[in-house]
Amino acid sequence: MKKIFLLLCCFSGLKVSAQNFTKEQYISDFKFFWQTLDENYCYFDKKHIDWARIKPIYEAQVDTITSRAGFVSVMERAVYELYDHHCGLRTNNPTSRRLVPTGADVWAEYRNGKPVIVEVRKDFGAEKAGIKVGMEVISVNDIPVKEAIKPFLCHTVNNESRSFALRLLLAGDHVSKRKITLKSAKKTIDFFPDRDGMMLENISYPAMVETKVLPGNIGYLRINNCLFDNALIAKFDSALNTLMQTKALIIDMRETPSGGNTAVARAILGRFITKDHFYQKHEFYAEEKATGIKRSWEEIVSPRGRTYTKPVVILADHWTGSVSEGITIAFDGMKRATVIGTQMAQLNGAVDGFEMPETKIGFNIATERLYHINGQPRELYQPTIVVDLATQKPGNDVIIQKALEYLKKRLN
Repeated sequence: MKKIFLLLCCFSGLKVSAQNFTKEQYISDFKFFWQTLDENYCYFDKKHIDWARIKPIYEAQVDTITSRAGFVSVMERAVYELYDHHCGLRTNNPTSRRLVPTGADVWAEYRNGKPVIVEVRKDFGAEKAGIKVGMEVISVNDIPVKEAIKPFLCHTVNNESRSFALRLLLAGDHVSKRKITLKSAKKTIDFFPDRDGMMLENISYPAMVETKVLPGNIGYLRINNCLFDNALIAKFDSALNTLMQTKALIIDMRETPSGGNTAVARAILGRFITKDHFYQKHEFYAEEKATGIKRSWEEIVSPRGRTYTKPVVILADHWTGSVSEGITIAFDGMKRATVIGTQMAQLNGAVDGFEMPETKIGFNIATERLYHINGQPRELYQPTIVVDLATQKPGNDVIIQKALEYLKKRLN
């Protein structure tokens, strides 16, 4: 996490202006973009991307551009070369893909060569339409998946980049309703997750924080995708204060995909400790590339306010993203909570924002590698208790069930 995380969810609503620029301006901005990534993006080695080979491919495309909208489309494809959901433009066209995970209602991956639904976002269109974990993706809007992912597939082709393209495909754009054809057992079924409206374009929540007391005097606190808003600190404090007498606490981080800032993260963490703790390790790539000398450090969180001392469980899934991933691994690293759920959003590192000088189009890229205090890259972290979602039945929440089972054993 950096001091300030840029809220990726807001970018999907930005409009592309009608202003056009000269060919020379578009080329100049592309060169700035390419150079900025070359000097600052910190995951080229891990992803085996030949960034120098990418440059002439997109220079040739930019050379044909006649509109800002066209330039945005080309730059989106250039960003896809990173196959990194934590990187993107801060503007879009109506036909741009929704952001993943913020604007997605399914998580899918290639497993054993097949495109498979791995998780379905609760209470959104895909779940309401009946899409389930384990189904194989056959086509989207009647285009076979092998062909449909090609516009989002980068030149570095591997299982991870194919899965990245698959998730963009399934997320859809901002104006078209999706028809997703899936195979379950021996049946092939069409699903229409946007039939009742474009829910992913109009996400809203009843409150920043929701609380209740579950049977057995177990507190439940859910944070609703507002880790970027400092107003959450007072809301969180107030909510936690009402649960101080509970025997244990479940913090639900499964609807926090859009990032936030570390002030909010440290404010939350500080309510659960009684002394300073290291909670996350950083590596700053640009300085290492420029000087050959690695720069790294560990960040500290300090206690704050009334301390909740009872057992804590964190619920996580593929919509636990960015700052919430950092909070989750911090709770784990400080041995202050047990993490239960699925793998998180796996968003790489901490992002910084840059702006192209001519068109003023902004973009975000990962500039710092982030680690659990045990040295494990944040994006590789797995929950302490991994839940098999294939066992989940309609209307049930198997992750909360596992959490309650765990706490019942621990408290008895």
